[in-house]
Amino acid sequence: MEEYEKEAGCVPILHPEEIKPQSHYNHGYSENVSRKNHVDDYSTWDIVKATQYGIFERCRELVEAGFDVRQPDKENVTLLHWAAINNRIDLVKYYISKGAIVDQLGGDLNSTPLHWATRQGHLSMVVQLMKYGADPSLIDGEGCSCVHLAAQFGHTSIVAYLIAKGQDVDMMDQNGMTPLMWAAYRTHSVDPTRLLLTFNVSVNLGDKYHKNTALHWAVLAGNTTVISLLLDANANVDAQNIKGETPLDLAKQRKNVWMINHLQEARQEFRQKVMLGTPFLVIWLVGFIADLDIDSWLIKGLIYAGVAHTHTHTHTHTLAYTPCICCLSTIFLNLAAHLPFATVHVPFLINTLALFYNFGKSWKSDPGIIKASEEQKKKTIVELAETGSLDLSIFCSTCLIRKPIRSKHCAVCNRCIAKFDHHCPWVGNCVGIGNHRYFMGYLFFLLCMICWMMYGCISYWRIHCATSYAKDGFWLYLTQIASCSPWMFWMFLNSVFHFMWVAVLIMCQLYQIAALGITTNERMNARRYKHFKVTATSIESPFNHGCFRNLIDFFEIRCCGLIRPVSVDWTTQYTIEYDQTSGSGYQLV
Repeated sequence: MEEYEKEAGCVPILHPEEIKPQSHYNHGYSENVSRKNHVDDYSTWDIVKATQYGIFERCRELVEAGFDVRQPDKENVTLLHWAAINNRIDLVKYYISKGAIVDQLGGDLNSTPLHWATRQGHLSMVVQLMKYGADPSLIDGEGCSCVHLAAQFGHTSIVAYLIAKGQDVDMMDQNGMTPLMWAAYRTHSVDPTRLLLTFNVSVNLGDKYHKNTALHWAVLAGNTTVISLLLDANANVDAQNIKGETPLDLAKQRKNVWMINHLQEARQEFRQKVMLGTPFLVIWLVGFIADLDIDSWLIKGLIYAGVAHTHTHTHTHTLAYTPCICCLSTIFLNLAAHLPFATVHVPFLINTLALFYNFGKSWKSDPGIIKASEEQKKKTIVELAETGSLDLSIFCSTCLIRKPIRSKHCAVCNRCIAKFDHHCPWVGNCVGIGNHRYFMGYLFFLLCMICWMMYGCISYWRIHCATSYAKDGFWLYLTQIASCSPWMFWMFLNSVFHFMWVAVLIMCQLYQIAALGITTNERMNARRYKHFKVTATSIESPFNHGCFRNLIDFFEIRCCGLIRPVSVDWTTQYTIEYDQTSGSGYQLV
């Protein structure tokens, strides 16, 4: 690691000498608050100390007395530098009006005031200096521009603003490092790497000297969070640096088991896709093995153990769609097992078609993804930053959009969903405004099908199996039906399992939709949202218009035009105001 730092010029980034005296910077804010109680304490301060603490009156007094705002101190640092690093916006405006040079170089790192503000993460200062013409592409003494510094220190909002204002997302510093490489090497969190990936950064670009990609640098730093993000973004695990080393080679040199396993798995994408089909096979094998004409359950147990061992070792990590495929395979095999019933019961066939239609729509429909062009994203970032509103409570640093009300970023799908309800692993998709009704249809028809399956199994046992329930009791009856048809017994157990979660889920959903007028996400996180009034026993929602109206609006019931549901485009609603006349209604803005 030291070898790479020396060759790339990666000296420690935070230089105490740039923010001397330390007490001035570290305690400037608290001292600034208490100065009102000691009005005379700063009357003898020099202009540098007054600037650090933001004593505007003292600074103006000294400037009016003839102090040249361009004059650097003994450390070659100007007043504009000190004002920028301490986020003194009023002083920056004043000094520039008095002739201060906005891009003056100074300090041990030969940096501009914009560099100093960027290092400290002062977005408002960065915005102000750039309004006065500060150039973010200038390099400091380490060869870094502002976007590289922001990426190193994890200042995501500043990275977003600089790129939105025209800085190249793949810009190389003097050492040939891009912002993504710096983020992968220095910042052990999802941002700003996630933000840079959203801006379509060149993930497999190599630096100038070592030819290391961002994945190489993440491995060198042991940055497991960023490694996962880069692998999801299809970073090349076989890319070689100037020494012919791949990221996997570097991971092996560091003997990091986690990194080695994940980098090896990234090479097996085809096998992972094939493995998605194994739930069909495994669920079928459980019933098939039980139905084998073998008297010894010890032998069957050994076969089961072999299947379990094989399945575990072919799924070395969790696949996002596994629950969805398990659910689908169970439904499919249940249907196959009861096909004779379907040929004589037309309602069952209709229910099956409705089930798969709603399942398909829930699985593949757009759940309400909030979309924006790159130009719109950059415009939004600039507008929010320049109005002081670039806050993660209303801005998504991954999708680079202003989040509409009732929306949420799904960590699984990595996208913002309008009127987000939840991410459902059983359909492998988010549930939002675009597919919530289909999801409810899926649950309803699935519940009907499960009940039919359970009834079919019981009918089969009654006709084909010799049982003595009335005489021998329930537990012996279980043994008799399991021995009569292990396959049918296995399908019945699957049906019971799915009945439990489907019944609970559909009841919870209907209660939230009809009685509360809120989504699952809103119910779970109501205290986070200002527009909900939460007590120990209830949630008062501005979206609740009564049970009948809630159902009409959700399912868009028109009844041949006799009823008019209220339709809201939740992808474009950003604020909410209570209707003061009624006290319970709301106005969307």
